[in-house]
Amino acid sequence: MSIRVPDHGLDAQGFTARATIHWNMTTAPLIEAAVTRAEGILSKDGPLVVATGRHTGRSANDKFIVRDAETENTVWWGKTNKGMTPEQFAALKEDFLAHLGTKDTLFAQDLYGGSQPEHRVNVRVITEFAWHNLFIRTLLVRPEEAALKAFVPEFTIIDLPTFQADPERHGCRSETVIAVNFTEKLILIGGTRYAGEMKKSVFGILNYKLPVDGIMPMHCSANIGPNGDTAVFFGLSGTGKTTLSADASRTLIGDDEHGWSDTAVFNFEGGCYAKMIRLSPEAEPEIYATTKRFGTVLENVVIDPQTREIDLDDDSLAENSRGSYPIDFIPNASEKNLGPVPKNIIFLTADAYGVLPPIAKLTPDQAMYHFLSGYTARVAGTEIGVTEPSATFSTCFGAPFMPRHPTVYGNLLKERIAKGGVDCWLVNTGWTGGSYGVGSRMPIKATRALLNAALDGSLNDAEFRVDLNFGFKVPVAVPGVDTKILDPRGTWPDAEAYDATARKLVQQFIDNFSQFEEHVDAGVLEAAPKAA
Repeated sequence: MSIRVPDHGLDAQGFTARATIHWNMTTAPLIEAAVTRAEGILSKDGPLVVATGRHTGRSANDKFIVRDAETENTVWWGKTNKGMTPEQFAALKEDFLAHLGTKDTLFAQDLYGGSQPEHRVNVRVITEFAWHNLFIRTLLVRPEEAALKAFVPEFTIIDLPTFQADPERHGCRSETVIAVNFTEKLILIGGTRYAGEMKKSVFGILNYKLPVDGIMPMHCSANIGPNGDTAVFFGLSGTGKTTLSADASRTLIGDDEHGWSDTAVFNFEGGCYAKMIRLSPEAEPEIYATTKRFGTVLENVVIDPQTREIDLDDDSLAENSRGSYPIDFIPNASEKNLGPVPKNIIFLTADAYGVLPPIAKLTPDQAMYHFLSGYTARVAGTEIGVTEPSATFSTCFGAPFMPRHPTVYGNLLKERIAKGGVDCWLVNTGWTGGSYGVGSRMPIKATRALLNAALDGSLNDAEFRVDLNFGFKVPVAVPGVDTKILDPRGTWPDAEAYDATARKLVQQFIDNFSQFEEHVDAGVLEAAPKAA
């Protein structure tokens, strides 16, 4: 059931397929198709429940960028951005299109990446699964129906989970492949049923394109206070970006990916992608409510096949169970998915060592240091092979999605902080009272109280101490928050053990930052932590 077949179809792109192509189907027909094709089942409350098989998270080691004249000197090559030759991509494309040609049915969506019209990208997504088509339609920005007939894609994504790559022929690592060609403006995703690869591919496109125009792309959530003050929350999956941005007292701009232009913070997406495991109706009521809405897609959530009851506490399919839903499922979401330039920036980190305080105020130089460091803990299930939290540094709080050198994004951030007089905060949503396995997770009520004080401006008037290891300012007392939790050293049963762990973490910061030292100024270097 195509609602609008574009004049610029697959033939105009040089793709031939014998399949029936369903163009720009809406939510209900896509869900109907997914159920009819046995791709998923409906829960008793309405969401479509699907399983992704062995890929329950991103396949970070299977992503490649074609290394050619366009990208040779613009991409930050290394462990994160791995190269594929044009010849290898040509072979992959040939085999990919041959596999595409074997399909009887395909689904296509024409969508926008970016909510601010002058900074968005037209993306066409072709999928073999109906539920993947629903997922990407939910996550990206949907054009008005009248715009679809004349839609011309700038980038195209072809998503074929049943395709199996050949490492020897295609220059990849396994049967799974995510291949990005910025010259041909084509992304090929094969061998994985994890739908999140599509949305992160669009994020990568915008992270490559926007800095050229001076736009800051950000792996962050964002919301607006009652006085029109925008806050952005940087952080990797599992640090609280989605949970903390879904605040009933503030208007949600988006939960994961944004741009910062001269005039606005704008959402790259039109939907949300939240972790579902052990979701709490008390702590996260807005997100929990989406698990009972028709139009939500629940990935790897356990469901009783008879009663169709879901169990959000059961992690037998995946720790990284997910839900995707339109952003307007959150009651206080922004109608235009954008807001004013930010007044506050929050860096969220899940500190597995239990060393960092629950909140600290950063200078602009410290903000750039911690942005480039991107310290957090990788949370179980977010990537294949990660079974428990472990300390990691992901520059810009999103290294896997940043094609350019981190200092490109870091300098943009520093310039915009200085220009706007933005307050910057580091918030630890990780562990307190000891390292992971000994201490406990930071209470979300305390985190929300501290954030509220930062965002309403009252925290600026608090008494601060200077952290002896990291040099940033930490409040001594905040109304409504247990004073003990503000001093992490005092929460440990053994203060000497805290000191030893802090020295270890500080050294990890220093070692990690050595890769950036020649690219930053003296102020940023001086912002580095120093073991007490």
